[in-house]
Amino acid sequence: MKVSFAKLARPASGAVAVAVADGGKLGKIGQVIDRATGGALSAAMKAAKHTGQAGKTVTVYGPPRSKLTTVVAFGIGKAKSMTAQSIEEAGGTLYGTLSKEPRATIILDDVKSAAVATADIVAAIASGVALKSYRFDKYRTMEKASAKPKLNSISVAVSDVAGAREAYKVREAVNAGVLLTRDLVSEPPNILTPVTFAARAKELAGGGLKVKVIGRKEMEKMGMGALLGVAQGSIHEPKLVVFEWNGAGKNDPTVAFVGKGVCFDSGGISLKPGAGMWDMKWDMGGAGVVTGLFKALAGRKAKVNAVGILGLVENMPDANAQRPGDVVTSADGQTIEVLNTDAEGRLVLADALWYVQEHHKPDTIVDLATLTGAIIAALAEHYAGLFSDDDDLSAQLTDAGLAVKERLWRMPIGPEYDKLINSPIADMKNLGGRYAGATTAAQFVKRFIRKGTAWAHLDIAGVTWAESGTPLAPKGGTGYGVRLLDRFVADNYER
Repeated sequence: MKVSFAKLARPASGAVAVAVADGGKLGKIGQVIDRATGGALSAAMKAAKHTGQAGKTVTVYGPPRSKLTTVVAFGIGKAKSMTAQSIEEAGGTLYGTLSKEPRATIILDDVKSAAVATADIVAAIASGVALKSYRFDKYRTMEKASAKPKLNSISVAVSDVAGAREAYKVREAVNAGVLLTRDLVSEPPNILTPVTFAARAKELAGGGLKVKVIGRKEMEKMGMGALLGVAQGSIHEPKLVVFEWNGAGKNDPTVAFVGKGVCFDSGGISLKPGAGMWDMKWDMGGAGVVTGLFKALAGRKAKVNAVGILGLVENMPDANAQRPGDVVTSADGQTIEVLNTDAEGRLVLADALWYVQEHHKPDTIVDLATLTGAIIAALAEHYAGLFSDDDDLSAQLTDAGLAVKERLWRMPIGPEYDKLINSPIADMKNLGGRYAGATTAAQFVKRFIRKGTAWAHLDIAGVTWAESGTPLAPKGGTGYGVRLLDRFVADNYER
């Protein structure tokens, strides 16, 4: 979506959308447009009882006495209670109304007494349109042109053009990371293997972002038996990808983000049921988020020292595949009894976490994984699960999630759960029993965090993919987590 900004003026032709704050009063340019339609816009608003409610739209097609093709009044809510988030969602709704137009002009008269600055309102509207316009259609060859959305550019007319451009610049960089994550999550597993994923990540190198790719032989030398055990049934070589962004001073803290990247999860020998197995192409969602995050951080030149780790594998059943009952040794020397080869993500995280602590010594680690069905049973698609024994870090992540409406719900961990993963023949087992599956998985991951390191685990299994879409995304990959973690960085590392 191409986004541009221009001075307030009435467009002579084409599609136009007029922002209306709650109260239903059109601004100066809105009134000019209404007169150009012979009052059709205000009449339609009155008939529909449209008073500027957030997300509500009224559309007039082919208004008389004008060359305008479509005129939309869209609500942005009450001035004093506006949030960037609610305005952005109004932009997402607006996209659906304008999607059949090739281009459109959005009019935003200054909103008096607004809780959000005009430049930020404009940036949020444009961002909502851009995010909602996403489509993953690269493999569609027979779709009729009439069925495709046409809107590919918007011009936003506003009094403070320079301020709007500056405000949108940051959102645009972060949204680029979101869209990259959606692309990765949406790719079919025969295309996005660990090897091709690593190659895609490598393409991000430059402009200060360093990207390193580690292969099987080097992982074997480092003793990554947990990660390699998952990968041994696949013909595709596992990869470990390391992002490094140094945007702050040498003595400033380092924050690390670690993502589970199981490019396809058949369950291995503990084979999943066939129905719905196709969803497991997005079991690399955590790695997708970390990749999108580093595109965002580099794109907006974030003033933070950050490291990202992707553990990329494919979990397949094969004559050489890991068996239930095997014992593997992680890179930090801990032994793991593998009772279920479908509890593989935690094994991948174990060695990825060792690597980042051994080689980068971060002060804080956040790991992300589509780790358990149990978290979906608990929270559905409305929240991701947050597990941490650090109250401050938990609060920071929760607040960041609320700010961008990527919500987290803190779940319990503790010694009573930790003992459930003790093994009679090894240091631990990769299953904790029938109950509290998301928590015992988090307890497993916690065993690989060194003392003194702040840590949080985000189980994003329920929020990575949306079957019916969201206010800012169509059906498919959501990109959940990129904006949350970018906000977390901005609020806590860039003050």
